[in-house]
Amino acid sequence: MNAAGLPTSLAAISLLSACATPETRVRNGLMKAGLSEPVSQCMAGRMVDRLSVGQLKKLGRLGKLQNRKSGDVAFDEFAKRTKALQDPEIIGVVTSSGLICALK
Repeated sequence: MNAAGLPTSLAAISLLSACATPETRVRNGLMKAGLSEPVSQCMAGRMVDRLSVGQLKKLGRLGKLQNRKSGDVAFDEFAKRTKALQDPEIIGVVTSSGLICALK
């Protein structure tokens, strides 16, 4: 046990997750939304470079895109749902990133 009363391994995991890069968080969010791991990895880098933190948070709050298995959601469904955000920049980045990453 550590000073906070947590098992040492749990405390270590908590510290590591707190150190996750924005790209890692976005990738994990895309995978939770159901996109495949390769597409999520590719898109995350592009999205972090092109969208603000506020836009990324807005995208992460899309309720209908949470808790899906990686690979369960086709990109076109994901892109359609992002249109509900009514943010042309988010829609443009998601669409262009998805098309580029799907072709890799």
